[in-house]
Amino acid sequence: MEAPVTELHGLLTPFRRDRKRDFASGRGPELLRSKVLQALMTEGATPRSSGELPWRTSFGAGLHLLRHQRNDEVLAELARVYVRDALARWVPSARLVALEVTRDDAALVLRLRVRDKATGAEAAAEVRP
Repeated sequence: MEAPVTELHGLLTPFRRDRKRDFASGRGPELLRSKVLQALMTEGATPRSSGELPWRTSFGAGLHLLRHQRNDEVLAELARVYVRDALARWVPSARLVALEVTRDDAALVLRLRVRDKATGAEAAAEVRP
């Protein structure tokens, strides 16, 4: 019989202080949301960039490549692919439940819901590349 999965605990990003003057930490949906946003909003290595993190240049998604592009259906589909691929590679514990790509004037808006495969915790996030 498998042992029950306990809820993980970790640092939240972006880093900030809590009331104990330590780095803020969280668990459940808050931690899952933090992991997803960190993976999606970090610039990974692409033909136009060497990556944001010097110790792991490939970490992140290519969402920064979508800035200043024509905001059409092709861009929306490309955003879906970048999100799906980044989550599969960098946050394998998260399963993409829903992804809505909309346009707010000239801005691309991604609204997503993810579920932790082990604990079932669900989190929602909004990303504007």
